[in-house]
Amino acid sequence: MQLRFSPIIPTIASFLLAALWGLSVFAGWGLEAFCAGGEAPAACSQRLGAVSTVSGLFAALAACCTVAAWLLPWSRQDSRAFAQIMGAGVLAWIAAEGVLFLGGMLVR
Repeated sequence: MQLRFSPIIPTIASFLLAALWGLSVFAGWGLEAFCAGGEAPAACSQRLGAVSTVSGLFAALAACCTVAAWLLPWSRQDSRAFAQIMGAGVLAWIAAEGVLFLGGMLVR
């Protein structure tokens, strides 16, 4: 049995995870979540910046996988290749979010 799904579903998932990651890193959601406490904001912000950098490596990989799934001609023509590349992208987004969350908890 082979399950078929629309390619727009993992694409939307990638965009939503990218938006969550971007808002957490660049719009201050991460600072509000992990540095809003009794500690000096500058020290916490600096440590969270280091965590964001590591998380950014996974985010860059995820963005490259998402773009590659749509731009590579052989990926668009082969649904199995598209699903594998897009799946790798979604997993990389989840890893980026996980690193950001776990790192934020350690920063706290």
